[in-house]
Amino acid sequence: MEMMRSSMLLALLAAAAPGVTSAEELITRNRVGPSDAENALTFRLTAFDLYSADAATAAAFAEMFTVFIEANPGWRIDTQLQTGAIAQEQARIIEQTRAGRGPDCAMIDSSQLATFKDAGLLAPMTAFFTQEEIDDLFPFVREGVTDANGDIVALWWFTDLRVLYRDTTLVPDAPQTWAELQKAALSVANQGLEGVLFNAGRDEAAAFDWLAHFWAQGGELVDASGRPSFFEGENRDKFLNAVQFYVDLVESGAAPRRVTSLASYDDLLASAAAGSTGMFIGGNWMYGQIQNTMPAEQAANWAVSELPGPSEDTRATGTGGWTIAALTDDPAKVEICAGIARLYAGPGNAYQGLLPTSASLYAEYEAFAGPEFEVFARALENGRARPGVPIYPEISEQIQILLGNVLSGSATPEAALDAAAAEVMAAFERL
Repeated sequence: MEMMRSSMLLALLAAAAPGVTSAEELITRNRVGPSDAENALTFRLTAFDLYSADAATAAAFAEMFTVFIEANPGWRIDTQLQTGAIAQEQARIIEQTRAGRGPDCAMIDSSQLATFKDAGLLAPMTAFFTQEEIDDLFPFVREGVTDANGDIVALWWFTDLRVLYRDTTLVPDAPQTWAELQKAALSVANQGLEGVLFNAGRDEAAAFDWLAHFWAQGGELVDASGRPSFFEGENRDKFLNAVQFYVDLVESGAAPRRVTSLASYDDLLASAAAGSTGMFIGGNWMYGQIQNTMPAEQAANWAVSELPGPSEDTRATGTGGWTIAALTDDPAKVEICAGIARLYAGPGNAYQGLLPTSASLYAEYEAFAGPEFEVFARALENGRARPGVPIYPEISEQIQILLGNVLSGSATPEAALDAAAAEVMAAFERL
């Protein structure tokens, strides 16, 4: 792995000019570039790349940033680290930017991007991307980074998604629909194993993984104004259909009732490694975990496919990830911010193995070779992101409660939905 990373890094830096100043001289804990540079840009980032606890990752990004700053003489990047408290950090950026004290450029969680757009805080970056590059973005990404004026206001540089994993010795063919998934899971259960596992406990993972089934039908959690609407009209029917999908899996025995206690992807991986389940719904990153934690012969039996939908041509998958956006009116700083974003999108993706948001990058980098990445890229065409509205955390919490109550048999889907709607609307009125 280290050899592969080293080779990749050399390739990424091949275009660097001779005599590049060493990273040690240009990179400090709060600065990239000469301390006396004429121009400075503040960049608020997360601690997973340039300042990663992994020495190899930190060194790789230090070299990438060195090449970047050498290509932009006269500039210095003053770095500011975000903490792991994502919601609080994002709210702080909004507050500081409104007060004129925010960073010039920042990493913004994709789930918060709509909030930044609605607040009118993001500078247009359209001029720094070609139309071909914009068209190459996956649909949910292109929609997410485009504002009401049609401008690109961020670069969503990596994403993730939810997929179906299966032991091909038990489930040879990938289920394409909900009905096929239940049938395959029942076949596994009849052999004394657990047919299919998924998170349905008290955790955001449970709500987010389940939402793919709601979104596959075209369901919407909120309306255009951000008001919750999942319990009304056609959305109500789609919501109940998705809940019933889980109910049918549990009541038929295709999924064990213990899914209501599962709230960690690690638990799903452990069951797969133990050989006690035939399928599970998990994140794309778990493919690598399977390869790294299971014996090679066992790992070879596990395959990944798109999440089934109510029909073969109606699918969705939940997506996340991070964006980089400019929060300044200075055109020169916006251009530097766009350049930083390009550093992450492509080279950064490849080094860290984080899924790109542009279809062409899967073919451009060897890091994304392999049939699993073909599945991921295809599934991302149907990607859906969390709505970036303040009420989402409450909606998620109520979905978690609803799933637990319904799957444990303590409430009907209809009654549980009504209770969830009442709690969400009460919270919405308090915002």
